[in-house]
Amino acid sequence: MKNFSLRLVLLPLLALVVGLSGVVAAEPAIIAKARAYLGTEAALDSVHTLHYYGELSIEGVESETPISVEIIFQKPHRQLSVIKSERGTEETGLDGYDGWQRVIAKDDESRWRLSLMSIPQIKSLRANVWENLSFFRGLESAGGELKDMGEAEIDGIACRKLVFTHGSQASFTRYFDLKTGRLILTETLRGEKITEQGTTEVNGVKFPKVLTTVTPRNDGATQTVTITFDRVVVNETVDPEIFGVPVLSSK
Repeated sequence: MKNFSLRLVLLPLLALVVGLSGVVAAEPAIIAKARAYLGTEAALDSVHTLHYYGELSIEGVESETPISVEIIFQKPHRQLSVIKSERGTEETGLDGYDGWQRVIAKDDESRWRLSLMSIPQIKSLRANVWENLSFFRGLESAGGELKDMGEAEIDGIACRKLVFTHGSQASFTRYFDLKTGRLILTETLRGEKITEQGTTEVNGVKFPKVLTTVTPRNDGATQTVTITFDRVVVNETVDPEIFGVPVLSSK
């Protein structure tokens, strides 16, 4: 009974302290506009699984066969990407706090090499899942920090600049069109510049048709990777086991 009484006293006091200190910052108005550009609140909040299908191309690199890409995101922190090319298959998976990569030989799926990810890599992947499923809202409740950096201009478009920080391992600087809320540019800690072109609407939510990433190289040049999505599936039933670390078959 004593503990219960103390809890009743402490909760109002804590609420008063938080209210007076202003710990909870108001959400930047551009967030609501950016979400409205993508879909209704109900449509966005209902998304718990995304499955992208597409093709990948690398500027200056020719491939005899198309490079196919599949990416699955599932709340709260699951991801699986599968890239298939003429050289074989590369998989990257995240299951909570387990991150892994597997390379499978082209002509023999029984031959594969597995590596486990480091803690920084896992944290980066977890941030990536959040960014793809949250639609810009709720970072503070996930342990991150959102900073409003004011107005900025990108390619002649007046934008609002926001920084989504997921600890020291991942940060996304995003520029939103002040008029429409459309995402114009994303920058990462590694210096990548990511842009989106076109939209595909599924279940009342807009998704990009083309995703272009320009990455700086050590020699001062850049590498451009483009993914063109031909299909997006929302909220399909996905077996959670596909995200887990692969194990050798007992057969």
